Amino acid sequence: MNLKISNPVLLKELKLRFRNAKSFSSLAFYLIALTLFIIAYFIIMSGVFSNGYVQPESSFILFCSLTVLQICLLLFIAPALTAGSISTEREKQTLNILLTTTQTSSQIIVGKLTASLAYLVVMLIATLPMYSILFLFGGVSPWMLAKVFLLFLLTVFTVGSVGILFSTITKKTIVSMISTYGVMIFLAVFTFIFFLVGIINFVDGTSYYASYFWISINPIAVVLSLISPEIAIAIKEMTHLDWPPIAIYCIVYVFIGIVSLVIASKKLRETK
Repeated sequence: MNLKISNPVLLKELKLRFRNAKSFSSLAFYLIALTLFIIAYFIIMSGVFSNGYVQPESSFILFCSLTVLQICLLLFIAPALTAGSISTEREKQTLNILLTTTQTSSQIIVGKLTASLAYLVVMLIATLPMYSILFLFGGVSPWMLAKVFLLFLLTVFTVGSVGILFSTITKKTIVSMISTYGVMIFLAVFTFIFFLVGIINFVDGTSYYASYFWISINPIAVVLSLISPEIAIAIKEMTHLDWPPIAIYCIVYVFIGIVSLVIASKKLRETK
């Protein structure tokens, strides 16, 4: 049974992306980098433990390290895939032709975003065999891996939506990419800095709420709190709040993603 895609923009983008040799070479380098990281970790562990056994605790540490590495790579790769989606069409002077078709602004935006996310999903699926190796040594459950991958999907959706937004409202791809990377650096780095500032310079209860908010939208901190109870307890003790950071993370990131797509759809025909 043939799968028919009703969105011509999505169909075109999928064909261009998955028929491009650069896409598969990038995927290969991505997997090679993760593989080398895992091999290096096991070599180090075999040197630390002379008995040659890998303990479940070591497997869990590798899982945490691999998860942090992968979410950092996704935060780096996602803007590169989406920040030029619309601005590149504008620079090639093909955007006006695209807008004269029967496709609505929403279909164009969603098609561009979905094609980019499809490639990122393929990258995530390709890493599953690497994670499955950890099951051999214990310390990691399939449910834990499922939660991490769901968080990855939400993160790339939001990052991709922000990239599409900047690609729509700016006229140059380089400006769009810089703006998108700026947002990613803010979410991954500055939110943690604001969290520390709020904890160190505690004045009243409001500082705890602000610190909790900043740490709850930091993708690295949230993914670690999701898989490590110790980190979740540490956040609870520092903020004096017993709310799960993942709840705020999901609400904020879904809101950012949807708002970005709505604004991009509204601005697409205004910024031709």
